[in-house]
Amino acid sequence: MILQETFKLSNGVEIPKLGLGTWFIDDDKVADAVKEAVKIGYRHIDTAQAYQNERGVGEGVRNAGVKREDLFVQNKLAAEIKSYDEAVKAIDESLEKMGLEYFDLMIIHSPKPWQDFLGDEKFFEGNLEAWRALEDAYKAGKLKAIGVSNFEQEDLQNLIDNGTVKPMVNQILAHISNVPTELIKFCEDNDILVEAYSPIGHGELFKNEEVKAMADKYNVSVPQLGIRFDLQLGLLPLPKTANPDHMKNNAELDFEISDADMETLKNMKKIEDYGEASMFPVYAK
Repeated sequence: MILQETFKLSNGVEIPKLGLGTWFIDDDKVADAVKEAVKIGYRHIDTAQAYQNERGVGEGVRNAGVKREDLFVQNKLAAEIKSYDEAVKAIDESLEKMGLEYFDLMIIHSPKPWQDFLGDEKFFEGNLEAWRALEDAYKAGKLKAIGVSNFEQEDLQNLIDNGTVKPMVNQILAHISNVPTELIKFCEDNDILVEAYSPIGHGELFKNEEVKAMADKYNVSVPQLGIRFDLQLGLLPLPKTANPDHMKNNAELDFEISDADMETLKNMKKIEDYGEASMFPVYAK
């Protein structure tokens, strides 16, 4: 059963192969979502400072009815934080807000502040500052593992060349029709696990007739197909939902996509418009 399986990070920490994303789940509703997910068998919960639901996620984790060490909680340092002191403060504030002594993983949410995401400025120095704060928190035991999100090869290389701890994870947009193959290979070559957010293309895959036909062929839902696709690429999917039925369905993955169908799904026409989500920089690039 996928919920009991793990990947091993480069530092030996085990990370559950399927996570629950909590983006867009309100702070006052997310504790219940976390508790339901844990009841179903999820052990990996993903949040971010930017989601404004850390308090609720922390409440859900603390009241989930399982030991803290049996859960894997990951958080993200706000994309705007590009100085050491601010990052140190933000890490401690998040731990306090969530009522937790440590995070299993903390990652830099983006190499660039969101308002500059599509600009030319690289923020290499600022990323090294934020990274140094994560390294220090990791060495102090506040973080069991550290990584990044939305980082391209040059952003990763900057940390690999100039940091003291190599990133263990890169969380990126990767789904049927949108597979950044070169970036994934670079991460694999550097022992960096790739997490895949929006495995259902922020809902856009529901509109794709070819994807629906492929799901029907395997007698599964579109989300199941999308999540299984990411897993077969060696990625860790983070489907987001507050609905217990969807959580359950997302984890029922005991089927295998054939090699030929994987190629078809990889090479489908890329989503050009993510609808309302196109206002978010990661879907606009």
